[in-house]
Amino acid sequence: MKVLAAMSGGVDSSVAAALLVEEGHQVTGVTLRLWAGAALDAGCCSEAEIDDARRVAHQLGIDHVTWNFTDEFDARVVAPYVAAHAVGRTPNPCIECNRHLKFGRLLGRAAALGFDAVATGHHARNDPPGVLRRGTDPAKDQSYVLYVLGPDELARCLFPVGRLTKAEVRAHAAALGLVTADKPDSQDVCFVTTAGGREAFLAPRIDLHPGRVVGPDGSPVGRVDAVELVTVGQRRGLGTGGGQRRYAISVDPSSATVVAGSMADLHTDRVQLTDLAWVGAAPEGEVDVQSSAHGVAVAATFDGRSTVRFAEPQRRVAPGQSVVLYRGDVVLGGGIAA
Repeated sequence: MKVLAAMSGGVDSSVAAALLVEEGHQVTGVTLRLWAGAALDAGCCSEAEIDDARRVAHQLGIDHVTWNFTDEFDARVVAPYVAAHAVGRTPNPCIECNRHLKFGRLLGRAAALGFDAVATGHHARNDPPGVLRRGTDPAKDQSYVLYVLGPDELARCLFPVGRLTKAEVRAHAAALGLVTADKPDSQDVCFVTTAGGREAFLAPRIDLHPGRVVGPDGSPVGRVDAVELVTVGQRRGLGTGGGQRRYAISVDPSSATVVAGSMADLHTDRVQLTDLAWVGAAPEGEVDVQSSAHGVAVAATFDGRSTVRFAEPQRRVAPGQSVVLYRGDVVLGGGIAA
């Protein structure tokens, strides 16, 4: 089979490509150049990662190409990320990158060039093809960020390391002498540096406004330096001083106001979803729900349209975050919290 292996420069995608070569496939490595802004010192958008991917491809004896998707990345991932913060939402750029670039643009170009499948280093399983399942290693499972893939996309996707634990991936890389064997995992948002954080990234792109923090009854309880940087569920940085712990319950940049309350105020029994995407048919009834990449799935019911009701009250999901529905280890799909 002719396979295009997406190589980010990390150990997972390196081993994914290696396993395909070992299985006898005709493999070409590709690295996506996504970031056109200031040089990054780490992450899947950095020059160092592209260099490492190229070196691994050389070690494996396969061709390697770099495709420039910087314009699409800016339009489909960065611009929506910035716009979401401006209106008080907490976006998930990694999912949008998967939706539009890694499994949108990439699959399309691969098909046009005659490749039978695209492989990535995600810890997930496509078993049988068209059925998306959690990866074997629960600590590294990445099925959450792949819920946007439908059966047509999954029919052309391979996840070779999904059947391995992370320890097994690193051991395989070490046995092959791959230069990425001991590399640490990349950070979640590749274009936001650890040193600068969201504020350094957003400040040149949108106006950040100081705001007031009020209780559920409207009484003032604190101040924040930038309303646009507050996330629902946040406790620190609300300027409420000591005493009662308060959590951000809602964020409204239009009035420069954050409502903060107790843990009980933060909990809710439901979440409304928009921008729904299903791996197969839309589910209805009992499901398990996961609302963050590294979160724990909780019992819930889905009405088949847009409402998730939790079996027990849960912390509010920040608007803009993805909510993914499962049955057992099978991904059903999901949507974005309204």
